[in-house]
Amino acid sequence: MNIPTNMPRLKGFRYPREIIAWAVWAYHRFALSTADVEDPLAARNVIVSREAVRLWINRFGRHFADCIRRDRPRPNDKWHMDEVVISIRGRKHWLWRAIDANGDVLDVLVQTRRNAKAAKRFFQRLITLFGEPRVVITDKLRGYIKPVSKLTPEADHRARKGLNNAIEVSHRPTRKREKMFGRLKSHRQAQRFLSAHDQINLIFRPRRYQLTANSYRHARSDAFSLWDEYTAEMKT
Repeated sequence: MNIPTNMPRLKGFRYPREIIAWAVWAYHRFALSTADVEDPLAARNVIVSREAVRLWINRFGRHFADCIRRDRPRPNDKWHMDEVVISIRGRKHWLWRAIDANGDVLDVLVQTRRNAKAAKRFFQRLITLFGEPRVVITDKLRGYIKPVSKLTPEADHRARKGLNNAIEVSHRPTRKREKMFGRLKSHRQAQRFLSAHDQINLIFRPRRYQLTANSYRHARSDAFSLWDEYTAEMKT
């Protein structure tokens, strides 16, 4: 990705918005640390500290994720939901994730419990964002039964072994980043990072094994064009 500098500079920032957007993109696209992002920026004569990179990512990662959610097509009405344990400062938390039948992440939510109340909170959040699903596929956690039957009585709830393999694959990038971070540092940081990371990777990681080389190149070009549009929309 080139880093053009022809857009208006953000008020209060020393470097052009394209530089900031490039740092956010590289951090999420390549599973880099803030120190790893600092080096390629230095190679482009952009001298910043890893703390500055961290502030850019925290401040503008949500902007890009919100733009992607806004412009994404309506998701498939067949949802997969699952929860996986993550460690935050030595305490057990649960990452709740939902994807549609195409494998695209709908939403994530970090919670401290794995029960019916937590399942209801997450499921209600999904319905608010996307409407009611036609099919809901979960693991055998009994906490899903009442929320699904109460909030979407017409939905087909399936909880049989082996049906939820797709979402198990969707958890892998989170595990990869968790190892890199040396565990997540706080509930807020985990929610902020994962919400942005899943959405940004949605457009930059198409299922390449399903595409021809030309189709993949077109998808990548479209993703870069979208990123440039979202960069132009950045505000302080």
